[in-house]
Amino acid sequence: MLNKDLEKFDLACTYMKNDQNISAYNLFMSLAQKELKKEDSKAGVYLLLASECKTKQGKDNKEELDLTAKYYLKIAKKANGSSYAYQCAAKCFLKSGQIDKAMKLSEEAKKHVPKIIEEKRPIVVVDDSPAITLRLKSYLEQLGYDDIKIANNGNAAIALVTKLINDSQNPVILLDMMMPGLTGDAVAKKLLEKKPDLSIILITADEKNDPRVRKTIGIGSTAFIQKPFTINELKNALDTTEQNKIR
Repeated sequence: MLNKDLEKFDLACTYMKNDQNISAYNLFMSLAQKELKKEDSKAGVYLLLASECKTKQGKDNKEELDLTAKYYLKIAKKANGSSYAYQCAAKCFLKSGQIDKAMKLSEEAKKHVPKIIEEKRPIVVVDDSPAITLRLKSYLEQLGYDDIKIANNGNAAIALVTKLINDSQNPVILLDMMMPGLTGDAVAKKLLEKKPDLSIILITADEKNDPRVRKTIGIGSTAFIQKPFTINELKNALDTTEQNKIR
């Protein structure tokens, strides 16, 4: 049965291409009526093609457009408010010159646009300077992050990040390079052994071409911030990290 419907659709398209619009119209309407009974989404497409056949004949297609609009309204209500279905219905009314109905449904569509909630990943700030950690925390809060953890040395950072990884979390690490004891490059190496795709942003007063910085970038850090830094530089580094995660 599916193959027969596809053959009928192909034939209708051929008729339409050859300006045999009455034959095309009849086939599209036949397909539409069948899908309307099943409430299949293809019904809307067939109805719109049938209305186009009417237009090519120089005839009024308001009846077909109204039927299509009512179909999409039914789908919208069945889906408890589908923005896409309301938009389709609005376009049909617009094509048939029913401006008021189109505007009303367009406004209704806006009410049902799903809200995208952007989830911010946990941030682990690793720096032995209280002034730097305070500034980073303030900047991060301004950028919408609220799950911010602080580690003031390398060993504490490894323990904290390991726990987050074991809890199936995917944190972003803001890692100072120059710390007493375990330095940033050593911390990065140990953390990346635990989770090779871990997001690490280096924060250092050193130049980017410093051998130790370049080596740490090479083993897997995703971004670099040079001290002193601005909130925009921090945002850019975080954005770069998120883009790398998506890829």
